[in-house]
Amino acid sequence: LNRKKLKLINKLIQNQKSFFESQITKSIDFRKKSLKKLLINIEKYENEIYDCLKNDLNKHKFESFVSEVYLVKKEIKYFIKNISSWSKTKKVKSSILNFYSKDYLTPEPYGLTLHISPWNYPFQLSLNSLIGAVGAGNTVVLKPSENSPHTSKLIKKIINESFNQEHVEVILGNKEVASELLEYKWDYIFFTGSTEIGKIVASKAANKLTPYTLELGGKNPCIVDETVPIGMTAKRIVWGKFLNCGQTCIAPDFIVVNKLILEKLIEKIKYEIEISFGKNPQNSSSYGRIINEKHLKRLESYLKKEKNIIGGKINYKSKYLEPTIVIDPNLESKVMKTEIFGPILPILSYNNSSDLHNILSKNNNPLAFYIFSKNKKFIDKILKKYSFGGASINDTIIQFLNDKLPFGGIGESGTGSYHGKHSFNTFTHFKSIVKKPFFKDIWLRFPPYPNKFSLIKSILNKI
Repeated sequence: LNRKKLKLINKLIQNQKSFFESQITKSIDFRKKSLKKLLINIEKYENEIYDCLKNDLNKHKFESFVSEVYLVKKEIKYFIKNISSWSKTKKVKSSILNFYSKDYLTPEPYGLTLHISPWNYPFQLSLNSLIGAVGAGNTVVLKPSENSPHTSKLIKKIINESFNQEHVEVILGNKEVASELLEYKWDYIFFTGSTEIGKIVASKAANKLTPYTLELGGKNPCIVDETVPIGMTAKRIVWGKFLNCGQTCIAPDFIVVNKLILEKLIEKIKYEIEISFGKNPQNSSSYGRIINEKHLKRLESYLKKEKNIIGGKINYKSKYLEPTIVIDPNLESKVMKTEIFGPILPILSYNNSSDLHNILSKNNNPLAFYIFSKNKKFIDKILKKYSFGGASINDTIIQFLNDKLPFGGIGESGTGSYHGKHSFNTFTHFKSIVKKPFFKDIWLRFPPYPNKFSLIKSILNKI
């Protein structure tokens, strides 16, 4: 980065530090007013948001509203409604060893937070973590993705009209800018993106002992047994898989279906794709586009050695990849070794639980896990056996929509969680406080200690 850019970043961080130390952000009234102003400006620029998402990802206006704008507005309203109660000091039960005391948990913001957001849901995934940090009383520097430039520029405009720079600021730029920002000492880092970059973020944070949340991804399995209504199952899978042209971190990455219904499911999926996007999805206003040529080439490489392909047409000029089904790929093939993050759906089959485990055990700790079945014992067995971030039974994606559920991964798919109160908790340090009056102390606490203490030991062991 040039010297001028570095100087501006240095100055911004110092200004945010001074602003946080002024204690202004700890005011509940200040936090609410800040979020209300953000909400007003989102509504002011709502149509422009839709235009930007159309330009970046060819998103339909309805999809942009439901999966981006609505979720952000909902999160702001939820925070405004609940900040006061979440921020109160909470009394907790005292320990007999501290008799007589009053014990508390006091919420306190971390301070300066850095947010690095992705391009696939560029508005929602930039703003939702920001809302949590502001609502918890922190300052924010947001680095949105350079791959969704129209949305990122508009986010900067909205943020500049909603906040003072020393409170919240957006820094635009490429990966070198993100790398430079990670060199500074932050009080908390929130990253959403690939596992590969997540490891770099975690390493940078560890060097400065900075706490962090990583929202990553993984190969999310979708298990379908022989008990399901095939038509409804196919419809729900097609919606979840091809939403945002498959560029969703919790999209079903591949299907593992009982061999008894393999052919029927494939036919129903083909049918539902046509119902959703028409005979030529390239002409459908409801079907998105790949973010850029680099990612389109990546997806094309996954198909080169596959034989049983339905779909697969590519148009580089319009960044189009047709909804594509890959049947029975090799478990060691590229399409089964890497998170797809695009409109390619591999379908494998199983005969028994051993076959199923052999497939699922190849990819540990996915961000999402899907089971379609009417068999409760089968569902319970699978849920207990495998580790994942979150699951949905007999549907896809919907676990993300409930702000009362924490959203986050485990292991390779991330660490930490957010949404609703879980966002508040993520950006808050809870101070433990014990307050004790000057009453007479229990004499046993202090030396010289008694040589015989069997009675006291017995009493304490029972508490």
